[in-house]
Parts: sequence; C-alpha cells; structure tokens
Amino acid sequence: MKRFALTLAALAIGTAAQATDVMKMAVTTSFNNSGLAEVLLPEIKKDLDLEVQLLVVGTGQAIKLGEAGDVDAILVHSRKAEEAFVEGGFGTHRTEIMYNDFVFIGPKADPAGIKDADAAATALTSIAEAEAPFVSRGDDSGTHKKELSLWKAAGLDSTGFGDWYKAVGAGMGAALNTASGIPAYIMSDRASWLNFGNKGDLELLYAGDPVLFNQYAYLPVNPEKHAHVKTELAGKLEAWLVSERAATLINDYKINGETLFVFNAKAAE
Repeated sequence: MKRFALTLAALAIGTAAQATDVMKMAVTTSFNNSGLAEVLLPEIKKDLDLEVQLLVVGTGQAIKLGEAGDVDAILVHSRKAEEAFVEGGFGTHRTEIMYNDFVFIGPKADPAGIKDADAAATALTSIAEAEAPFVSRGDDSGTHKKELSLWKAAGLDSTGFGDWYKAVGAGMGAALNTASGIPAYIMSDRASWLNFGNKGDLELLYAGDPVLFNQYAYLPVNPEKHAHVKTELAGKLEAWLVSERAATLINDYKINGETLFVFNAKAAE
C-alpha cells in the first residue's frame, strides 16, 4: 500500500511538471550575454507557469529560425530585418520592448584617439586611418548589421580593409574575448560590455551618438506560415513583456549601479 501511494505521488509530481507550458524563442547573443534572461525567465515561469526555452544566436540566424518555424517567437535588434520579417509574412507583428545603446570599446591607450570623437563616424574613420586592430562580430547579427551600416555612413567599405580588421564570426561574448586578447577596438551593446568579465586592457572609449541607439523588439511567428507554432503562448509572453511587471524588472536590472536596458514597450505595429 505504501509503495502504491508513493507511485501515485510520483505520478502526480510528473503530471504537474508536464502541465507547465513550454515555448521556444530565438534571442540574440547580446541579450543573453547581458544576464537579463537570468532575471526574466524565472519570473515568467513563476507568473505564467510558462517555460521559455531560448535559442541563443545572432539576429540573422534568429530570423531564419523564425522563417523556418523552428521557434514560436524571436527577440532581436535590427529594425530593417524585423520589418522585412513581418512584411514577408513570417511574423505577425513587431512590438518594441526595450532599448540600450551601442558603445565603442578599445585599448586604454586608445591608439586611434577615438575618446574625443565628435561622432560615431569620426571614431570609425580614426580607427581605419590608424589601421588599429578592430574585431567585428562578422556573424550577420544585429550588432554586425549595425556596425556595417556605420562604416558605410562614414564613407568606408569594410570589404576592402586589411588584416587589422578581424571578422571573427562569433557571438558578442566571444568577440569581446578576442578583442581583449589582442587588444583591439570593438563595437558592443552596452549591456554585454557591462556584464563582460574579461575586460583586460579594454575600456569604454566612445558612446553617446544618437545613431548608436539599440532597440529590441519581439516578433511572434506567423501561424499561417507554420500551423504548429504556439501562438497562444507567444501572445501570453508578449502581454507579460509589455506589462508593468516586466518594466520594473527590466529598468531595475543594473550592474555596478549602471542600467543595462530601458523599458519602452509600444503597441504592436
């Protein structure tokens, strides 16, 4: 009888565990490296009884996962690519959640002299003219897309750069590790930089140009393209992400007193 009772208890526990809803979301490496996921996911599980399984990739790959129906939603930061995703019918809509900014990191000695630059384009031009080592994500991520657009805005073509320009094809954390080891200049989102432990000889040298604004948005995958996606759960998560509860958690997340993200959720577009 005792063994039977234990078996029933085990079954009850197993059934309760199975009752938790599960969905998949592709997120950027910069979001994951920031440490914010470790703050939000347990609270989502607590509030919604929803387990969000993250696929951590660059924005380009996240969008491909959404297009293939391999995830239920994506959280990325490259507006042009996001709008194309929705216009192509792969996402139902785009909802802005939070923002931070991109920053230029480099050796403390600042051999290219970017610390006093008057604009992001000026900083990049100085790095190119000095042919100072520069690490690029080179992975079609939102950060990489932004970096390429900034070189273009500065009138420079990164495809013609010499050995000083090092495209590593890696996530934000790995790219920062490479830059730290050289040491080299690199563009990072502020959150990943603040949460990065292996800073070595690197420091934040330039920030503040409005062009470095970095918006994150949530895009549910379109069930008309992939009938199996968990649209109801994606909607449930979205409602939580735009709530006051999420706003408080996002705005209060700090490292060494510095805010990593600012909540600015807007209505879906």
